[in-house]
Amino acid sequence: APAAMEAREPLRDLRGALRAVLARVREGEPGEGREPFELPRFWDALGQTFKVTSQEATKLSLAFSRPPLTSAENCRKLSEDVQNAVLAVATVYYWLPKGQGTTLRKMVRDATTEVVEGMIQLTETILGAPLESLSQEQLVSTGGVWEACEQVSSLPRDNQAAVASALAACLGVVKDALEEMEHALVEGQDPYSDIMEDEDLGFRGNRDTYWSEADRKLLSSCMGLMKASKACLKKVLGVVKAYGKADSPEQIAQLDDLADIANEISPSVDELALSMYPPMNQLAVRLNAAKLASVLKKVLEITKASHVCPPSEEGWVQFLTGAVDHNMNKIKNFTQGQL
Repeated sequence: APAAMEAREPLRDLRGALRAVLARVREGEPGEGREPFELPRFWDALGQTFKVTSQEATKLSLAFSRPPLTSAENCRKLSEDVQNAVLAVATVYYWLPKGQGTTLRKMVRDATTEVVEGMIQLTETILGAPLESLSQEQLVSTGGVWEACEQVSSLPRDNQAAVASALAACLGVVKDALEEMEHALVEGQDPYSDIMEDEDLGFRGNRDTYWSEADRKLLSSCMGLMKASKACLKKVLGVVKAYGKADSPEQIAQLDDLADIANEISPSVDELALSMYPPMNQLAVRLNAAKLASVLKKVLEITKASHVCPPSEEGWVQFLTGAVDHNMNKIKNFTQGQL
């Protein structure tokens, strides 16, 4: 059906245009404000553009969900409206200057990217679907755009809220890693005992499947370091919520520094946890522990030097710094022979 092909031609152009917008959003630099930037105005505008985009997705999807066939003219109009809606989203995202905080900006960029990606996905689904039938895939894609557009309402409104949300996410990952490790330790001397009947197979002598006494000593200090990581994130999150401000460039920058270094905690905890499983290489454990300890000390230092840490909060910073050193020193002592 040449008419059908022709009717969809504008959708191919739309897909190309949307891909170009996506590339710009991913790589683009913010506009450093031509006029004074106002955060409330920005949020109103962003909310509005996300809402319009959601409506345009619905119109586009409906036009291709039932007979009669959409005319080429109508398809061109629909495509143009979608393109304009998505361009408006990208344009408003571009208003947000770096000075408002890189953590906030990254979260807004991610939300914007998801809207554009959702729209590309919807366009591709319609292009690939049989005509005039609403496929399950098209329903899912349309729903995907709606969901991406609704995200704008739950985005943090300033850098203080953005950093608090980033810290909470890190804390969640670290809690999970810690629970998993505690579970593995509780499983007992031989974490693989349930799958290998040692009497039959004589596996007791196999070092690969369980921790030796020396390993266990080292493990308890590693667990100490992991617990300190959790406590550290919990405390920092608490002071960011209580004292964090995003009123001055300096406050905003301090919060970003905190988020950047705190972001290194969970990967460092994961690395350490992975190296703790049997057969344990004690030297690898020591190196990973040292990496985590240095990240934690940096987090504590940056917290102490920033506006989120009034004198009343310095006690726990001191205490946790001591806990990190204490566990790290024990790890060094236990692994002395490995060097």
